[in-house]
Amino acid sequence: MYKIAVIGKRADILGFMALGFRVEAVENSEEAAKTLHSLAKSQKYAVIFLCEDFAEALEADIAKYKDDPIPAILPIPTSTADNGYGLKAVTDSVIRAVGADIL
Repeated sequence: MYKIAVIGKRADILGFMALGFRVEAVENSEEAAKTLHSLAKSQKYAVIFLCEDFAEALEADIAKYKDDPIPAILPIPTSTADNGYGLKAVTDSVIRAVGADIL
């Protein structure tokens, strides 16, 4: 069975532990990239949530996995970074999957 992971700053992601998600606390984009690639290569995670403050910096890294069935890498907003990048990424994914913006 596949699992779910969350990558981000410790204060932003600790709540996900209560849901049983794997939580990977990182401090910078380099650590986030290394963790993202490690989780993706393990093939154990169907979904990897990446905090928005790192997702924009790792756009090229995320693109490497866009055509793979797993993992789905989804940016999520945080209390410190909600610049609309996550919502735009979700909208783009919906358009690609459905053919129209239904949000």
